[in-house]
Amino acid sequence: MPAVMWFRRDLRLSDNPALVAASAAGDRSVLGVFVLDPALLRPSGAPRVAVLYRTLRALDDQLGGNLVVRHGDPVRVLPALCREIGAESVHCAADYGPYGDRRDQAVADALGGIDLHRSGSPYAVEPGSVRNGSGENFKVYSAFYRAWREHGWPEPARSVRPSWVAARSDGLPDEPELPDGLRLPKVGEAAARRAWRTFLTERADSYADYRDRPDLDRTSHMSVHLKWGTIHPRTLLADLSDRHETYRRELAWREFYADVLHARPDSARRYYHQQLQGLPFVTGRLAEQRLSAWAAGRTGYPIVDAGMRQLLAEGWMHNRVRMIVASFLVKDLHLEWTDGARHFMRHLVDADLASNAHGWQWVAGTGTDAAPFYRIFNPVLQGRKFDPDGDYIRRYVPELAGLPAGRIHEPWRGPDGLPAGYPDRIVDHAAERAASLADYQALREAAG
Repeated sequence: MPAVMWFRRDLRLSDNPALVAASAAGDRSVLGVFVLDPALLRPSGAPRVAVLYRTLRALDDQLGGNLVVRHGDPVRVLPALCREIGAESVHCAADYGPYGDRRDQAVADALGGIDLHRSGSPYAVEPGSVRNGSGENFKVYSAFYRAWREHGWPEPARSVRPSWVAARSDGLPDEPELPDGLRLPKVGEAAARRAWRTFLTERADSYADYRDRPDLDRTSHMSVHLKWGTIHPRTLLADLSDRHETYRRELAWREFYADVLHARPDSARRYYHQQLQGLPFVTGRLAEQRLSAWAAGRTGYPIVDAGMRQLLAEGWMHNRVRMIVASFLVKDLHLEWTDGARHFMRHLVDADLASNAHGWQWVAGTGTDAAPFYRIFNPVLQGRKFDPDGDYIRRYVPELAGLPAGRIHEPWRGPDGLPAGYPDRIVDHAAERAASLADYQALREAAG
């Protein structure tokens, strides 16, 4: 009898422990299925849904057109599918997210006498695998990283080529309507492998020196592939050497945040440190105006606006700029990090719940970092340091394309005023920085 391979965030055939297990259980006879779950599709923005559908089409091609797509709640869909084909086992990678963990337990219960086998996960080291001396999860990245390295991870799983079983498929819906001009990345396992080979041969050795430069194309662009599991971090780690330590540490941040979320599922949408929820945030019409200007890339601060427009144009943003725009939203505009996190989840094609929520909390000062609220990014200085010639800004903010490098980061200082069409600064950074620090100090004093 065939085994069912339930694909989720592992849309690949190579280095896939769950597929290895399914192939063995079904005597190489496997039915591959992806369930379009409304609970996951509803909060997803059009760019991410489009990337998912394109990735599923690439996987279907790999399966010779035999990928079964079903629509609905997996708790109902999977038992029905197993009855249709007489399957005795369902195989998948473990999901450690708050929703995924609950869903998988519900599916296991609904399957009755059919076993749900979870093999591997989207991580090199599964969340919950490393603990501190007190047996608790790590709350500081540096300590987690040392334990994570010491724990280690297995080699990439062997490849299998099962015989794919056909069954009725609901098929994929048409892609959602996308904004004009949106440029989405190439996706699928083959595209992931090509992107990784390009990074290894052309940029990996200089990654530590140039990773913070959004004007230069020196990052790996692997985040979207890790999001959908068209390549596994274990595969990447196997190719890294000691000279790639900086990149290894970046992969570990993803694993750290997954571990934190596994220990504190509430932190996906709630403050990790609840006391900072007492800061005086802007509300009402002013909050709406500020959030709208930030989202549209019309704050009057060029590096912030370039980042927000890159997000709208590509469904992606350079990591250094993600930190800059997040700091600006929380510390300059006095809006809650949850507003920004929701916007990112709607627009990022690589949006990962754990990394997104805790990346925002790291910047906002509400997360696992020891004393992060004092870290307030100056958008002008950040622009001068990481986009020194203004090339990144010119790429996404055409109103400023004619300005020289010496003026582009502070266009309001020009003798002729602001270039046509570009807005004045929404706030004064120096004043808002001082206000944020004063608010934080007052909150500390009130707490005793």
